[in-house]
Amino acid sequence: MASLFTNPAIIPVSQLTSTNPTRFLLYYNGTTAAKAPSIRSPKSSTPFTAIFCSATRRPEYIPNRIPDPHYVRVFDTTLRDGEQSPGASMTSKEKLDVARQLAKLGVDIIEAGFPAASKDDLEAVRMIAKGVGNEVDENGYVPVICGLARCNKKDIDASWEAVKHAKRPRIHTFIATSEIHMKHKLKKTKEEVIETARSMVSYARSLGCDDVEFSPEDAGRSDREFLYQILGEVIKAGATTLNIPDTVGYNMPDEFGQLIADIKANTKGIENVIISTHCQNDLGLSTANTLAGACAGARQVEVTVNGIGERAGNAALEEVVMALKCRGDQVLGGLYTGINTEQIIMSSKMVEEFSGLHVQPHKAIVGNNAFAHESGIHQDGMLKHKNTYEIISPEDIGLHRSNESGIVLGKLSGRHALRSRLLELGYDIDSKDLDDLFWRFKAVAEKKKNITDDDVMALVSDVVFQPQVVWKLGDVQVTCGTLGLPMATVRLIDANGEEHIACANGTGPIDSAYKAILLIVKVDVTLLEYSMNAVTEGIDALATTRVLIRGENNHTSTRSSGQSGEILHRTFSGTGAGMDIVVSSVRAFVNALNKMLGFNNQAGAMSNTRNSRVSA
Repeated sequence: MASLFTNPAIIPVSQLTSTNPTRFLLYYNGTTAAKAPSIRSPKSSTPFTAIFCSATRRPEYIPNRIPDPHYVRVFDTTLRDGEQSPGASMTSKEKLDVARQLAKLGVDIIEAGFPAASKDDLEAVRMIAKGVGNEVDENGYVPVICGLARCNKKDIDASWEAVKHAKRPRIHTFIATSEIHMKHKLKKTKEEVIETARSMVSYARSLGCDDVEFSPEDAGRSDREFLYQILGEVIKAGATTLNIPDTVGYNMPDEFGQLIADIKANTKGIENVIISTHCQNDLGLSTANTLAGACAGARQVEVTVNGIGERAGNAALEEVVMALKCRGDQVLGGLYTGINTEQIIMSSKMVEEFSGLHVQPHKAIVGNNAFAHESGIHQDGMLKHKNTYEIISPEDIGLHRSNESGIVLGKLSGRHALRSRLLELGYDIDSKDLDDLFWRFKAVAEKKKNITDDDVMALVSDVVFQPQVVWKLGDVQVTCGTLGLPMATVRLIDANGEEHIACANGTGPIDSAYKAILLIVKVDVTLLEYSMNAVTEGIDALATTRVLIRGENNHTSTRSSGQSGEILHRTFSGTGAGMDIVVSSVRAFVNALNKMLGFNNQAGAMSNTRNSRVSA
């Protein structure tokens, strides 16, 4: 050990005193090596002069207990609560890809979906459980795969059927406990709600599931004494995690922290379970409330990548995790997670593209402006010392925008140069995806002199993060203007390689092109949203287009946020990129159609499989 610390200005970690032996701060005061070093405790008020060290080994997974009291489990619900955002529906393949990325990110629990919503949702969760839920790494890490269920046997059976194939399966069941929900939504008395919760947790355990989470929906507005009572009953019934949701984003941080503290102090048997938080962002306080809950004793946080979710969204994984990493030792009691933060950017980009929900430029941690400095005063400070205006390093989250390699991409660049730049930007892309991306890159480079990082990322979105191909764009030609009738000719290629050509006229070039596409594809859809942005400045900028469509056959599934089984009408998003805005728009529309048609094909295949099983 001593040989690793030959500099007398550095003190071995074995000589530091800390309540958490797995995390330390080593402080060097900038003096010469002959002077004694200054050692500060984890609550030091000078974080920018500290070297941050954290253990990479996570505690052994035990459903109702965490061996290290400072460890906080990260429960990701991007694929369940996040997917309930309007337009955020993902295909099964996309969900599997996101689940694999979440495993790379190192989340402890993946809430893969709401299996009772529909047959295809159940199959998607089952596929994740069989795949990602059994991929154990060299350190023994494998994520828990969780399915959501309302407090009824049908939902719980569906959830167990989906997750039981995972190495570590979990059932998450819930029922509302606030007066307004019980009276107007459930139409149940307190006694009936308690009995339903107790019996359904017990039923979930009886199926063979040793890991059962219970949530009192709208806990933030529930009567305290009633909460203590119902939580005590589900603990006796076998719950291993108690999730306390601020379902409508109503609480202030001090209120929510006190709620967690009160539950911890007044619930019988609470020492035998993990307390969790689930905070919505209706007042913009989800991250603050989540951190307040963790400081008050919660050791699981429920979050989504990019903060996506119903209404104003959920607590953002990247915000909560980086707050714990940046300030955990100084002001948050030494709390830490097992997240590999260098995978944050890749996770954010994947969820952004698959969900179709763009991240606003000023979004904390992952927004395009999060590490941009335009003010002259800020730039001056950054040039002198990065810590003047950056409290975390972009590299910590997998963002390498400085082009330290010196590589400038252009029309003469080869695959190796492109892949090197992709790696710097956080994208690990190889094989066929890299080939397809390279040829799109070369086509753009022939027309555009300077290829920026934003251009590269736009091309990645357009080539790599796209649904399975049902129809492929061949060519599009339009005529428009003030002198004639707008007309578009479109050539599409189907999955068998056959070409299909159609012409149509409309109110403009894009309307005409979309009508021509629908003549070929022969489906009825409604265009709900259309938006376009220039990736960079200049008249030669790439354009990125996003569309949101809904099929006229109204693909439906059951919404999870209610006992009444409210029906959701599925929508499908598509993105496209190109220097020609018409081509960009057509790519986006075709990609949205591919997502919808792929969803239809998958549902049809599963239906045929079920029918064949019945006939057999």
